[in-house]
Amino acid sequence: MVVAAYAVSPIDLIPDFIPVLGYVDDIIIVPLGIMLVVRLIPPEVISEHRETAAKATERPVSRMAAGVFITLWIVCAALLSAIYL
Repeated sequence: MVVAAYAVSPIDLIPDFIPVLGYVDDIIIVPLGIMLVVRLIPPEVISEHRETAAKATERPVSRMAAGVFITLWIVCAALLSAIYL
């Protein structure tokens, strides 16, 4: 949670307006923090959530429903462009 808060926080160790060094702390600190958090998570918890993620990818996918929504968005975009152009 602290890593996520640091990543989105406007307060940095080195301010971002300093040309190169401003982003170096984000490039180094955030990935290192994520690696630390992953190492602190017990292996049982990681395997449990990986199984849950694998089951979630096995859900059925409706290509027909996706086509309907894409068509709906295209029609709405065409109508809005016709109204405002």
